[in-house]
Amino acid sequence: MISLIKKIIPKPIFAFFQPIYHFILALLGAILYRFPTRKLSVVAVTGTKGKSTTTELVSAILETAGYKTALQNTLRFKIGDKEKRNLFKMSMPGRFFMQKFLRDAVDAGCSHVVLEITSEGAKQFRHKFIYPDALIFTNLAPEHIESHGSFNNYLKAKLSIAEELENREGAVMIANIDDKEAEKFLALNIKNKIPYSLNDAIAVKASEKGSSFQIGKLVIHSKLPGIFNISNMLGAIAYAKFAGIREEDIKNGLEQINFIRGRMEKIENECGFEMVVDYAHTPDSLKAVYETYNSHKKICILGNTGGGRDRWKRGEMGKIADKYCDQIILTNEDPYDEDPRTILEEIKKGVTKKPCQIIMDRREAISSAIKDAKNLVETQGNKYKIAVLLTGKGTDPYIMEAGGKKTPWDDATVVREELEKIMLSS
Repeated sequence: MISLIKKIIPKPIFAFFQPIYHFILALLGAILYRFPTRKLSVVAVTGTKGKSTTTELVSAILETAGYKTALQNTLRFKIGDKEKRNLFKMSMPGRFFMQKFLRDAVDAGCSHVVLEITSEGAKQFRHKFIYPDALIFTNLAPEHIESHGSFNNYLKAKLSIAEELENREGAVMIANIDDKEAEKFLALNIKNKIPYSLNDAIAVKASEKGSSFQIGKLVIHSKLPGIFNISNMLGAIAYAKFAGIREEDIKNGLEQINFIRGRMEKIENECGFEMVVDYAHTPDSLKAVYETYNSHKKICILGNTGGGRDRWKRGEMGKIADKYCDQIILTNEDPYDEDPRTILEEIKKGVTKKPCQIIMDRREAISSAIKDAKNLVETQGNKYKIAVLLTGKGTDPYIMEAGGKKTPWDDATVVREELEKIMLSS
């Protein structure tokens, strides 16, 4: 419907009325479901990276402390002990869906809801009438620039989420001051402000096997790998301490999480190499994944970073892979209406030193990487630790193609299928 209206109405007129249209829909959704967040404590998380992980961490801590929670993020929708996979291909679905989800949480007896709130959602007012009691800002890196028009507009969309907390008694803004944009969030008229930083932690250790650190008297030993996950945990801890949750519950909540689907998710296998699925689709996040596996010989599978947007980062992704990977396979990801091979050729321009091939079929690319890794284990396994790192989609449920075609997909499932085929054939 909205695409048809865009074709009929002149662009300037449509642009003028679009915010009003989105606001009215948000208001109608809230009215229809009777403003459910008035009966919930709402914890929101925003940023470029780490949103889904941080929401999972906060929810785990709250549940360990005895609260019944609802959770909405890129990965799943959960109310109490019932959950379903997020198949919308968006972190934050439409206004009516969100308000119904919140009403269902109230009806199920939840006291808290933890939400991932995105800039795209904010641009369409999907965050209106939700009234967060707490907001955790993780970080900000260039993304969705074509959609927002500029990085400054992207930042403004994120700040508009934080502005919902202004002049609200008891609201708290929690911001990662390792990111230079945090000062803008902390400058807003919000009574309670809590900065957090990796510098707050001591005895920091992080590798592909897990991470550990100490903050105050609280010592955490987590199965989540990488320094970036320590940062995510610090944001969750900052909120939990503000909410008055016991340190014992914070510790137990964080340490009970073995992995988060599609986020540095290790796929167990008997082939003798590490197999990892991760959502990394920005230069910074890709670099963080590769650095976590610095001690490994790496076969890296990456894709086209999404057709029709963020073209600037394609060459950058290639350069990062060229620096950190030993072998590179470029494959189809979400081309939308753009030619997928053209996108991959743009990424390949950044690769100048390392072996690099294009395998358009994503399943074939995964299979090829697994076979290569298995061969490496058999021939050089006594010299190197070997890892296959599959990035870009995480838990994304579809490959988005031309003309609105959606091919059902799940990276982890396909990896397991291809591993099984190879083991059966050997």
